[in-house]
Amino acid sequence: MKVTVLQENLSRGLSIVSRAVSPRSTLPVLANILIATDEGRLRLSATNLELGITAWIPAKVENEGATTIPSRTFSDLVNTLPGDQVLLNLNSETQTMNIRSGASTNDIRGIDADEFPPLAPPDMDGVMQLNVVDFKEMIQQVAFAASTDEARPVLMGVLLTAVGDQITMASADGFRLSVRKATLSAPLEEAINAIIPARALTELSRIASDGNESISMLVPKGRGQVIFRVKDAELVSQLIDGAFPDYEQIIPRSHKSRTLVSTAALLKACKQAEIFAREGTNVARLDIKAPASDMEPSEVEISAQSEETGSNETIVEATVDGIGLLIAFNVKFLREVLEIIKTPNVAIETSAPNAPGVIRPVGDDDFTHVIMPMHLG
Repeated sequence: MKVTVLQENLSRGLSIVSRAVSPRSTLPVLANILIATDEGRLRLSATNLELGITAWIPAKVENEGATTIPSRTFSDLVNTLPGDQVLLNLNSETQTMNIRSGASTNDIRGIDADEFPPLAPPDMDGVMQLNVVDFKEMIQQVAFAASTDEARPVLMGVLLTAVGDQITMASADGFRLSVRKATLSAPLEEAINAIIPARALTELSRIASDGNESISMLVPKGRGQVIFRVKDAELVSQLIDGAFPDYEQIIPRSHKSRTLVSTAALLKACKQAEIFAREGTNVARLDIKAPASDMEPSEVEISAQSEETGSNETIVEATVDGIGLLIAFNVKFLREVLEIIKTPNVAIETSAPNAPGVIRPVGDDDFTHVIMPMHLG
């Protein structure tokens, strides 16, 4: 293999795929990145057997070939190379990659490409097309609420269901639930029901640009995988086996109080409360005060306290429809959902201090977030 590439393109490609490199593996080849010529371009791939990422970059190919070389060594080296152009020259007998750029000459020993696990199947029949900007927003609004507890692997994933022209993504960690719906540009021939690791979706969101292109998604039958393709990259992830909880049962059907408040003002109050609440159990109290008459203003008092650092109280103007009540939430969870809401105002629906609260963007019916209450103490 003899290839010339731009240092900038090579660095960008390595930054895309290196997130899938296995940091701890009994297979040495999984710590490597596959480098291969592919129809006049250079293909870079990495996998940890659960997640695989491939990126294609422009290249001038003189001789075809493939090898795998250590990810960290190669990435660190490329980021420090002095010249614009990088010449990669592989000695296939010794599996040594010679890397030249400017006055810098380097040799890195690799492992034969045949030892690298195969990634996605070549055909992409039955794909679903998704708008990049919309899908990235969906990921942003659900992936953060997935569990990080490996004891409950199903909750580490996002349930994606698509029927006709409707797509829904849902995540839950036992304390909160995020649900986002959207309409597809074209109806599907077959329904899709898959639990995709939240980490895979987060990586997809990172590597997909904000352009007008689409994301192609495929769930091949019988493979237990999902494949996403964007312009110059591909992500393959194993799906999570198991039954996702019936999240529709978790969403309250009614409420006794609906509080409308400025998203930015409530977010700022939560950030202040979190400074004190994080020293303890992250508890913040929301005292929703309904007006005694139409002449009186409504408000929400957000408060938190810590034996070590002190206490905090912030009053935010609100419009309260229904009863007033005192309820406590995990302020970190409240802050995280407010950070991904785009509308100027947000609605908090509550019924009792021990009942779940529902957060909805005002004017956007496609997103619903449920937070379990905390003990007031």
